Amino acid sequence: MSSCKTLIRTTLSTLESKFHSFPLKPFYSLAFRPPIQGPICPYNVRSKQYGTVQAAISVESSNNSNSLVDDDEEEESSKENVEKLLTNRDDVMHFMKMERRCTVGESRGSSSKKERWFPYLDRYKCGDDVYLSSGEVVEAVGPYLMEERKERFVRVARSRSYSVCLVVEGLRDFGNVSAAFRSADALGVQSVHVVSCDSSKRYRENRHVSMGAEKWLDIELWDTTHECFEVLRSRGYRIATTHVGMDVVSIYEMDWSCPTAIVVGNENRGISNEAMQLSDLHCIIPMKGMVDSFNVSVAAGILMHHAVCDRVSRLGGHGDLTSDENQILLAEFSLRHSKSAISIAHEYAKRKAATLMPKL
Repeated sequence: MSSCKTLIRTTLSTLESKFHSFPLKPFYSLAFRPPIQGPICPYNVRSKQYGTVQAAISVESSNNSNSLVDDDEEEESSKENVEKLLTNRDDVMHFMKMERRCTVGESRGSSSKKERWFPYLDRYKCGDDVYLSSGEVVEAVGPYLMEERKERFVRVARSRSYSVCLVVEGLRDFGNVSAAFRSADALGVQSVHVVSCDSSKRYRENRHVSMGAEKWLDIELWDTTHECFEVLRSRGYRIATTHVGMDVVSIYEMDWSCPTAIVVGNENRGISNEAMQLSDLHCIIPMKGMVDSFNVSVAAGILMHHAVCDRVSRLGGHGDLTSDENQILLAEFSLRHSKSAISIAHEYAKRKAATLMPKL
């Protein structure tokens, strides 16, 4: 045992002397690499902030980049929430970029036939008497969008329809409102109406429930059920309220190819008496269990899903926008993409106005 200990000590002493005989060299770990000299940023992470839109466009063009930076979009996502939107009418309206039709009577063509409702005009206001058409908006913003994003915008716009819209009346839990928004976006229902019975009540934030779907929907806020239904009926919708009771029709027996506004009510009391009296028909989701109702957001999702399925079986598809309407909605999505898209469109309009000015 004593000899073994002596041998080990001798071996360790030898290794230590050999180790110190080597010259020491600087060591750089993988986590702490020496700084790279020059303008090149490690890992190709772009950290430059552009002072003007022109500078951003020129640099992006010189780098052959077709992507529009979404930094401001992410910043906006952290600030916006469904509670803020639905308690402030201005916050909802700022999402909509293309000019909207004021009345149903504003015609988009020469036909005297009553038109199916579409809310937007083919123009975007960029300043005093300066407008861009939807085609010009797409031309301006398109080069700075990623190809995947542009393809998705095209695909989503083709699947959208205003022939079915959702109305939520007097919901107290914004979690339910947010879930309904998410279902509407996923199913291609572009128009959602919110009737608030108590504008002073406070709600908790539920943007994580909606997953940002409210950004891509057309949301309209109403103070009263009567006002909401009156406008919807003037736009050509029949109004179907969900109700458990007598004198109801199953959703499976309805023709959903007819423009229809689906109304879901409060979590506790359901549809208000005023909504019941003003609606055109009452519908019900047949129940097979012991309970007699769904959660309101679940019911809204089932109603919209069946409406879409019925329209596909009757019409061959849910999306029913014309080519012109499709392009207008595509321009709307492009402008909603980020604040950078708005800035680029305005710069495009300035260049357009400059080329139209007569030379002195």
